[in-house]
Amino acid sequence: MQHFSISPFEMMASPWRHRDLVRVLVKREVLGRYRGSVLGILWSFFNPVFMLAVYTFVFSVVFRARWSEAGDESRAKFALILFAGLLIFNLFAECLNRAPTLILNNVNFVKKIVFPLEILPWVAFGTALFHALISFGVWLLFSLAVIGPPMLTVLWLPLLLLPLLLLTLGLSWLLAALGVFLRDVAQMVGIVTTTLMFLSPIFYPLAAIPERYQPLILCNPLTLIIEQARGVLIFDTPPVWSGWTVLTVVAALVAWLGFALFQKTRKGFADVL
Repeated sequence: MQHFSISPFEMMASPWRHRDLVRVLVKREVLGRYRGSVLGILWSFFNPVFMLAVYTFVFSVVFRARWSEAGDESRAKFALILFAGLLIFNLFAECLNRAPTLILNNVNFVKKIVFPLEILPWVAFGTALFHALISFGVWLLFSLAVIGPPMLTVLWLPLLLLPLLLLTLGLSWLLAALGVFLRDVAQMVGIVTTTLMFLSPIFYPLAAIPERYQPLILCNPLTLIIEQARGVLIFDTPPVWSGWTVLTVVAALVAWLGFALFQKTRKGFADVL
């Protein structure tokens, strides 16, 4: 019987050891998503542009929403603030929504003893990250036109996304394993991610929440990530390192627990499938 390590070292070493395979699979998924369409991969650019326009119209024109921290009534500035939060959430939600079916959609890999199934969440994250980078490019172009060059604090953004990476991978491993044995998980995750979208400070600042409810919103790990990412992108606000450190430690623990569960249960995948 093959042994699958659950050590934290193996969790990080596996994607590096199989980095070429991860890159090939990410490329295949990105190109495969647009195969057969007339515009092809250009859709990855047009989709965020369209969504940016829709969200801007709905929230700043129809609902007449304004961002109290922005210091002005500019609809374009509101669109930038809104879209910055959506960039973070969409990266997280795309991975989570796919996680329960990662193994189910790759049954042929399960039958191959030598295939490293643990890299599938990395592949899903890489695919989602590609689309997030395209969306960030759209955001950056719009930002240059509206408020000028980004602040120097934007350089902190990759580091701020570290807990998001760890949290997303941990939950993806967990949900991928559970999805093999409990097919209802995929339906439940869809409901949870939709709920999280409205319980995250995407369409409103955290300060707009009544104080008695703010602790509840802060229990959502995306809250701190979105608030701090928006701060370095738009408001020239340095990160709050104490909160980032705590969240990173918790996210690392979630990542390892998810990885450990995945490795412990993967021996039974072939029997179920």
